[in-house]
Amino acid sequence: MPEYKENKRVKAIINKFIRRFLLAIGIAVAFFPLVADCQQTDAALAVRVKDLADIEGVRSNQLIGYGLVVGLNRTGDRVQQNIYAKQTLQNLLERMGISTASASLKPENIATVLVTANLPPFIRQGSKLDVTVSSIGDARSLQGGTLIITPLKGIDGQIYAVAQGSVSIGGISAGNEGNSVEINHPTVGRVPNGAIVERIVPTELAANNQLTLVLRNEDFSTAAKLNEVINSKFGSGTARALDGRNIEVNLPAKFIDNRVGFIAELESLRLVPEKIAKIVINERTGTIVMGREVRIAAVSISQGGVTVKIGTEYEVSQPNPLTKDGQTTVIPSTTVDVKEKKAESIILPDGATVDEVVRGLRTLGVSARDVISILQAIKTAGAMNAELEMQ
Repeated sequence: MPEYKENKRVKAIINKFIRRFLLAIGIAVAFFPLVADCQQTDAALAVRVKDLADIEGVRSNQLIGYGLVVGLNRTGDRVQQNIYAKQTLQNLLERMGISTASASLKPENIATVLVTANLPPFIRQGSKLDVTVSSIGDARSLQGGTLIITPLKGIDGQIYAVAQGSVSIGGISAGNEGNSVEINHPTVGRVPNGAIVERIVPTELAANNQLTLVLRNEDFSTAAKLNEVINSKFGSGTARALDGRNIEVNLPAKFIDNRVGFIAELESLRLVPEKIAKIVINERTGTIVMGREVRIAAVSISQGGVTVKIGTEYEVSQPNPLTKDGQTTVIPSTTVDVKEKKAESIILPDGATVDEVVRGLRTLGVSARDVISILQAIKTAGAMNAELEMQ
């Protein structure tokens, strides 16, 4: 009999162990998809380094020049009112050996323009650039015009490119001043491949076997993550975060002779950047853009309004018949009508998102302008720890 009880107790212990083991397996199986989903979500939110940061010193430079567009069909500057066009045309003709007085120049088929372009990094002499041509006079249209050779200078006053070619515009201007049709913007055009590079801007890549990554948005958490990702890929000590925007990177020994290959691998690394809690509001259009990180503390919102309507009606008063001194008069009658909208309330739990707030207010029929005012009031009340940017 005691032996039977002992066997029964052992079987109970074994069954209890089996039940716990199966329960643990069930929890693990149920939890595994959640872990996988979190990993997939992080992978989906991962961003390449090239989309987050730039390399210090690798930049474009802006160029500008002043020139003439010729060949217009009487849609250019009215030269008799534009001294700049007169002087420019006179100087152009004199450089070609033709002497003339500016007072005698009255063509309407030229326009004075500013020519702008961007000089990208690592470009070489002889490469071609697109240029933008913008009228600075009173020309009606640049359609059909040709840009005459125009030097393009940098901020240092040096000539880096020379532009010339047919101007392509995306607009149309037709008719005269009394009856005209204008589509898009006919006084700005482009000359594709219209500039030839004559001088380069030297760019030293990874000088002293070192380069600096500059985050486009300053954030200490993202800088720390980027520092960790680079060191885990290329070895400890490769990267060092200087502040919330700049990360100093040393070239590994095996990439000393392959700097481009190292930068290509560096830019292809992925990480999940930190997002700041921020709401962007455009009052002109009623647009509200917010991130998922924006949370609101427990708050109650009550919204209502009072409408006051004032109207004036005029009544005519006639004198009694057969009276000599009577006169017809107009008597104004003013009415005031006050209507108060029933206040609607929303109670939000702690940790609610701005999206839930906006959707709740929309269900009450609150206008976009009122939603913006309510968000500003929530921020002022201290219930929303987020940056509010007004545009």
